Amino acid sequence: MEWIRLKARLLEVGSTRLSGEPADQFISHSAAGPSAGTPGSLFFSVGTRRVRLSIDTASPIEIVHRGGGDADLFTGGEQVRGRLEPAALHCPRQAYITASGACIFHCRYCSVPGLPGRRKGIDEIVRMVEGVADRVDAISITSGVKRSVEEEEMYVLDVVEALRRFSLPIGVSIYPGPETAARLHALGVIEVKFNIEAATETLFSDMCPGLSWEEIWEALRKSVPLFGRGRVYSNIIVGLGETDENLERVMRDLAEIGVIPVLRPLTPAGSLADRHRPSADRLLRLYDVHEDILRKAGLDPARALTMCSACTGCDLVPGRER
Repeated sequence: MEWIRLKARLLEVGSTRLSGEPADQFISHSAAGPSAGTPGSLFFSVGTRRVRLSIDTASPIEIVHRGGGDADLFTGGEQVRGRLEPAALHCPRQAYITASGACIFHCRYCSVPGLPGRRKGIDEIVRMVEGVADRVDAISITSGVKRSVEEEEMYVLDVVEALRRFSLPIGVSIYPGPETAARLHALGVIEVKFNIEAATETLFSDMCPGLSWEEIWEALRKSVPLFGRGRVYSNIIVGLGETDENLERVMRDLAEIGVIPVLRPLTPAGSLADRHRPSADRLLRLYDVHEDILRKAGLDPARALTMCSACTGCDLVPGRER
């Protein structure tokens, strides 16, 4: 089966049963976002392409680990041979670390506010990176908001300062304040991801009470002259109630200012736990539009060095799937 169609089907389900030989070394756990607090996930790859699936004993998809990372995926009567990829920290080839696994905000799609998350100490984060430095190509930092947006930013800046010693590309994704982009750039961060999350301001206000749609857009506008076109990203969740036309419009708006939109299929969690993930057909339709918008804007996610577009596990990423 063509990879892109297979991946769309897998993202529609979002999960897999796991059987066969022990695979503990291939299972990773999230401390932030909608996957926080779940039994874990794994990365299944075919050649250079990969997908991340949560582990769920009720999933209609099954991965059988044959040993040593070799695995077969079974879906819809088809068998696909591939490999389980070990996650260095959270994902393959990156030290992707959640600095604060707690948040004062209550975005409706996120489970973090209901979990007993904690903030990692800077020395702890440095030790984590030291433990995987020989098998990663980049460092990525994300974070909840433990006390306030301003205090979280200062803490993440201290984290970045401590990680510069590794001489690896660093990407950062946090909720931004007015000077966040400039301060991260001054520390040598090479990519940033400030997430508008929803395709419209009305949806954003409903999904993320207490946060500002315009503040995030302003941070994105300020970031492009600093980091460059194609080095600034923004997640848009697919499945919050938007139309395809809403998504096309916001992707064009982002691409016009030099920001790469990242289309993230909804993971039902938080107060949206009863929602459905977007269908494979919808993801494929949106992929074609997404690819066309980026091509016309001269933006290429395949150049990403950090964070989600470098990993590709959770999304269909133009330039990386065909």
